[in-house]
Amino acid sequence: QEADIAVAPLTVTSAREEVVSFTTPFLQTGIGILLRKDTASQDLSFFHFLSPFSKETWTALLFAYLLTCFCLFLVARLSPCEWNEPKNEENHFTFLNSLWFGAGALALQGATPRPQALSVRVIAVVWWLFTLALLAAYIANFTALLSSGSEQLPIQTFEDLVKQRNLEFGTLEGSSTFYYFKNSKNPIHQMIYEYMEKRREHVLVKTYQEAVQRVMDSNYAFIGESISQDLAAARHCNLIRAPEVIGARGFGIATAQASPWTKPLSIAVLKLREAGDLDYLRNKWWESSCLRHSRDRWGPLEPPALGGLFLTLGIGLALGILAALAELSSSSRRAAAHAKKSCCSVFTEEICARLRIKGAARQSQETSGKANA
Repeated sequence: QEADIAVAPLTVTSAREEVVSFTTPFLQTGIGILLRKDTASQDLSFFHFLSPFSKETWTALLFAYLLTCFCLFLVARLSPCEWNEPKNEENHFTFLNSLWFGAGALALQGATPRPQALSVRVIAVVWWLFTLALLAAYIANFTALLSSGSEQLPIQTFEDLVKQRNLEFGTLEGSSTFYYFKNSKNPIHQMIYEYMEKRREHVLVKTYQEAVQRVMDSNYAFIGESISQDLAAARHCNLIRAPEVIGARGFGIATAQASPWTKPLSIAVLKLREAGDLDYLRNKWWESSCLRHSRDRWGPLEPPALGGLFLTLGIGLALGILAALAELSSSSRRAAAHAKKSCCSVFTEEICARLRIKGAARQSQETSGKANA
């Protein structure tokens, strides 16, 4: 009864709702972990260059590389434009040469042998386009990785915070965050509450400013409202918020119970939100002057993010194989007309000869000899 309105980072809770009234929340927030970058960072892995892609993406890339090289090898053998006389000519697209050709494209270098047939060129062009897009995604993600501190955080979740022993952690004394962990049934949250309760004289702070200063000056992690932590990280470039946020909640304007101001203020908040003014103000005041934005979240690329790229490669491989079969079919049709044989038999003989299926080739030769006799 000493003020009409309280405007602050005041979380709407059921206990507070019993004694004051709240307007519609003007900001959505949660509970996060505020850290200092140098206390939370860790040494980069020896294989840190693999981090831009997930393990599934690297596996898919390896499979796509082997499949493409095998298709190059197969199509170069089937196409008469690439290998006209299997008995007399040497096929330069051996499987090892095909692997070398694919690796050269990955390194943005031309590699021999150079394709001559249309079918082989189709697969080569699709593979080059695939590697260009893939390398662009890798370089972009690797650059984001090097300029982001979030991936280097060993403390990504509240479970990580509980397991470590280097940092003390706490929250505002008597805050809604403290009672959230006290009332939570989650075992990890209960461990956090027990830790803070046993060491409340050392880890609980009186004000938010004290918490931020303590994080900057000592090995201390502050558990609090994520929206306030984002603001602190935007103002202090050596601070960062861990990725995990729990306990979705909102900040509301408090008024006295049965106050005539509650409804008009709620309507005003809704109008500001619908007009986009709240989003504009959020971006304006939370914009960071640091090169690294603490709220930017980097992550390795998963296969679904590159699904269209892999699909395009698959379609290109299929078109290349179909083109090789069409070239071989056309050549077999001309040879069959010249030798006055069945087109299917000549086509089968050509495939067996090019793939070196000796048994089938010998059998077809014997059948042809008997027919001539």
